[in-house]
Amino acid sequence: MALKHEPTAPYHSAQDALRVLETVARHTTGITDVELARHTTLSPERLTSLLRMLRREGYVEQITDGAYVTGEALTRLGSAQDREAALRDKLQHTLDRLRDSVGAAVYISRYVDGEVKVTQYADGPDAPAVNEWVDFRYSAHATAVGKSLLTQLDHNGRRDHLSRHKMARLTSRTITSDKLLLSRLEAQPPTVPVLDLQEYAVGTVCAAVPITAGSSVGCLALSLPVEHAHRLRQAADALNRNAAPVLLSLAI
Repeated sequence: MALKHEPTAPYHSAQDALRVLETVARHTTGITDVELARHTTLSPERLTSLLRMLRREGYVEQITDGAYVTGEALTRLGSAQDREAALRDKLQHTLDRLRDSVGAAVYISRYVDGEVKVTQYADGPDAPAVNEWVDFRYSAHATAVGKSLLTQLDHNGRRDHLSRHKMARLTSRTITSDKLLLSRLEAQPPTVPVLDLQEYAVGTVCAAVPITAGSSVGCLALSLPVEHAHRLRQAADALNRNAAPVLLSLAI
């Protein structure tokens, strides 16, 4: 399966953050922001923004003289012994915070062995999760999650998926023409969130943004009750801006 690699802003942020982390890790006794700027060649404004995010995520800490050292979250993820559990905990913490900041249920989904799989999500009383009334594996043509994952495959990969899953009409808005869907997927810019406006379920709208790390296809998504549809684009933009910590956790 070939992938379409068109790096998004969160991808670039995650790559820059990795450069900062690698530099901090090499300086075990600590490194100042001035030295970090020199080693990474990042602008002071960019570096300040990245350090703020890395401190919030627990990947770096500041010691008494103001220098930066690696944080507890990075140490846990770097341990092979409990990496899987640590990664799951870290992603859940990030999702919980995202749910609260965007005011919507949020999801991480991956394309695994040719199937759509929602691996983690965060919901709550004020941010209800979408009712999975049709298995997400069989409804990629109708969901923001599925369409975001399919946009990251090449044309043959998309056709292969659609050949294995009949495009059932789930609501009056569902696209059931593979020709129309493929043309929409081809035209979808990687930097623009994919939307689902009641195509999967009446009463729910969704948005998804890509979080491709290496050869792994993934996306970050949110859902809202239709009465909050006026907030969808703003929430989707916030989701896109905050995708970098998720990508970073997956890349470490």
